[in-house]
Amino acid sequence: MANLKESELHYPLGDALPAPGEVLELAPGVRWLRMGLPFALDHINLWLLRDELDGAQGWSIVDCGVSNDATRAAWEQVFANHLDGLPVLRVIVTHFHPDHMGLAHWLTERWNCRMWISATDYNVGRMASQSTVGMGGEAAARFFGSHGLTDPESLEKIRGRASYYPSMVPAVPSSFRRLMDGLQVRIGDHDWRCIAGYGHAPEHMALYSPHHQILISGDMVLPRISTNVSVVDVEPEADPLSLYLTSISRLGELPTDTLVLPSHGKPFTGLHQRVAQLHEHHEERLAEVLEACKSAPRCAAELLDLLFKRKLDLHQTTFAMGESVAHLHTLWLAGLVRRRRDQDGIIRFGL
Repeated sequence: MANLKESELHYPLGDALPAPGEVLELAPGVRWLRMGLPFALDHINLWLLRDELDGAQGWSIVDCGVSNDATRAAWEQVFANHLDGLPVLRVIVTHFHPDHMGLAHWLTERWNCRMWISATDYNVGRMASQSTVGMGGEAAARFFGSHGLTDPESLEKIRGRASYYPSMVPAVPSSFRRLMDGLQVRIGDHDWRCIAGYGHAPEHMALYSPHHQILISGDMVLPRISTNVSVVDVEPEADPLSLYLTSISRLGELPTDTLVLPSHGKPFTGLHQRVAQLHEHHEERLAEVLEACKSAPRCAAELLDLLFKRKLDLHQTTFAMGESVAHLHTLWLAGLVRRRRDQDGIIRFGL
């Protein structure tokens, strides 16, 4: 979803963006980096926080980028020019997705430091790096097929993506420090509070600094697009959309002038407005899906044109299928529609 109400948000830095390997300082000791991604969503924002740990001065990194030569080269440029001659003391990862966790293993080895992450996402990331999670392979093809994606070419391509996650996260650090909801992490001279979020990832961790009034929101709140919220094959009866909406309501309780540092897009203020926009967006989509299911039982694949108004490539289709199932599951588990598996083996939802 493009944000049609973006004028309600404010971008304090205007159109300024850090070039790859460069930084912009947002507050004393808070620096913004931007690395490339090999997707339609072509960038990720990463953060440097001035730190002191076990008596040593240095920096904490928040999120890592995917594992490829271009991202490693950009990091080396940052290390050479933007750490003020100080080391990296820890690597904080908001969640297990490849653009966030991909280079954690390399960074922690490069600097002999620990990765900090929720236990749930650490373990899912380790599992995914050995195979895949919801994004490709035979299990994903069967799952999407059961929800109506029956095009043989698409299913064959999904089967062929079994190495999708390991290709961008070839290894995960063998140890970690656990982040939990409500934990206060002392970073430099200031505390940052961990705020768990659910629905986008198993146990996503945002970080809030009352001193700076800054929220590192990860993927939970983005300014221009709606966060992907999907059901995947490893938890096929999940209700991630309800979890997500509850989670962003918690973020909306932060001060109204909070500066939000999202993983994609530009830093912005207007957190309360953005949370309200996302609730409104999903409520509208749920109403549309419910109306469609009232007219006839529907499978997730039949709702893609309703939920997504643009042409989708295969990568986008897998995420769109997961989102379509998520909206159907919210209605199903709330008792508003019934689920049935028809004679063709496809799961449909109707009255």
